[in-house]
Amino acid sequence: MEVHVGRTSLVAGVDWRVDYGQRWVVLGRNGAGKSTILSVASTQRFPSAGTAVVLGHRMGAVDLRDVRTHIGFVGANQRLPDAENHHAHTVVLTGYSGSVLPLWERYDDTIRDRAAKLLELVGCADLGDRPVRVCSQGERARVRLARALMADPLLLLLDEPFAGLDMPGREDLLLALENLTRAQPELATVTVTHHLEEVPATATHALLVRRGAVTAAGPIDEVLTNDGLSACYERDVEVHRLNGRWVAQARAVR
Repeated sequence: MEVHVGRTSLVAGVDWRVDYGQRWVVLGRNGAGKSTILSVASTQRFPSAGTAVVLGHRMGAVDLRDVRTHIGFVGANQRLPDAENHHAHTVVLTGYSGSVLPLWERYDDTIRDRAAKLLELVGCADLGDRPVRVCSQGERARVRLARALMADPLLLLLDEPFAGLDMPGREDLLLALENLTRAQPELATVTVTHHLEEVPATATHALLVRRGAVTAAGPIDEVLTNDGLSACYERDVEVHRLNGRWVAQARAVR
């Protein structure tokens, strides 16, 4: 797969497959092509060359509106629907209808109960009646996650979901993602991030991207190595793992 803008190649030679139940993390420097790859996986961008098959459907051969109903998306800059006026429970409900405003006639008691349970899953059970405008950045991040899950997606894509979060907010979101794995083990997830500290302990696979090309892909223990990350970041990197979580540090240049 390749993606170009004009004559500029954003990514090239990407050959990547995500199976149900796998939880991928995508790592690389700024501008490496991580979000471009995710934009194809979310069917928001077509490849310039090669093919992209999402949820068993080849892009260009099917109505992508149907495919998108099975994809959940969470982005750090994603604006919550009319968040200034609605409570967290209402915002999560809009994920079911995929609408900017709540469509009350579509939400029966079962759907309303599902929204409440998803808020509980992500650690926000007490936020249901709180206006989103007064929620913290970390709380909003988890509300976004609950909203993305309302349509019961087969694929969940997270584009830098930890951006702008402080340490407690990051840890709360990581815990929510790890709880999600236990609740929905067959759900395939792809998380784009910059920092190994933001990789959930439940991640199973990693994709490393450098200058628009994949440098490594596979089971996370085989990919997140000193050599693998050093090649990806073009810096001498040392990797450690503690209690299932990852930490990386660039070795000082002397």
